[in-house]
Amino acid sequence: MKKILTGLCLYVFVILVFSASQSNAQHLVSLQAEHQCLSPPSSVLRAWPDSDFSRCTISFDEIISGGPGKDGIRSIENPQFASIEHTELADNESVISVTIDGMTRIYPLQILIWHEIVNDQIAGIPIAVTYCPLCNASIVFDRRLDGQVLEFGTTGNLRKSDLVMYDRQTLSWFQQFDGTGLFGRLAGKQLKILPARLESLASARARSKDSLIMQTPKRFLRPYGSNPYIGYDSSAFPFLFYGELPSDIAPLEYVVIANEKAWTLNYLKRQKILHSDDLIISWHPGRASALDTRTIAQGRDIGVVTVIQTDPNGTEKLVPYKLSFAFVWHAFHPDKKIMR
Repeated sequence: MKKILTGLCLYVFVILVFSASQSNAQHLVSLQAEHQCLSPPSSVLRAWPDSDFSRCTISFDEIISGGPGKDGIRSIENPQFASIEHTELADNESVISVTIDGMTRIYPLQILIWHEIVNDQIAGIPIAVTYCPLCNASIVFDRRLDGQVLEFGTTGNLRKSDLVMYDRQTLSWFQQFDGTGLFGRLAGKQLKILPARLESLASARARSKDSLIMQTPKRFLRPYGSNPYIGYDSSAFPFLFYGELPSDIAPLEYVVIANEKAWTLNYLKRQKILHSDDLIISWHPGRASALDTRTIAQGRDIGVVTVIQTDPNGTEKLVPYKLSFAFVWHAFHPDKKIMR
């Protein structure tokens, strides 16, 4: 009887602690980071002997291998640029455009699809331009965190089919989709996401003929201009994803994500312009999918999305947004709907 009562007391205590932590997400992150981290498999420890897996914000069983090991998909450092007027890329090619203090640099997806991360600097601001093909998530981060400048690489692992990055200064792991530190000294820290455009080369050129475009790296042997994920964004199921799929929408239907809300791309295409609180979300044709045909420039037209925020004075500014897939939104926001 004494053992039973002791067990019941311990059970009640655990339930109370769990309930309290559920009501305080910040406390939960701290608790996981300091006390609840299980050791990853020995193969991971051998590959990452200097990463501090005693600090975490998730359970390691949420991590799966994407195939390549650490830096198997090699990030780019010291990218080279030329005038956008001298590029040979097709007008409908997908590019990520970043503007800081009036300076614009353009990063073609036909390069990022093979490297996933570019460490760069614009107007003195260190940035990481990232692209996860399996989530079609193009996100730009400020590389400054906790008083230091980080340089990012690929771990070769995935969580919810999304790229897991690491920084070379502390060997902490980060979720690319939202910039959250998952493991290591920077677990629980948040990278700042910077506004950027996922657009066509033609639309980038129309906005500024003075822009610089990243040149094809010469030190890597990659078939730039081709897509290694042929037909992925029209397939029935996502690749390397083992979570719950949304029940009322095709898993790989494109969705536009901004301010913690999501709309299907098809809905936006029908409306052309959407208004949501202080956001103006617009679409126009002219950009080829990077995940459709073998030759990227021949991909079907999925168009260009722009998300602008307005203030009471009518001033407009570009805000961060994502053009991803329904299954990704559901994986990270299972309780939120997709407007269509």
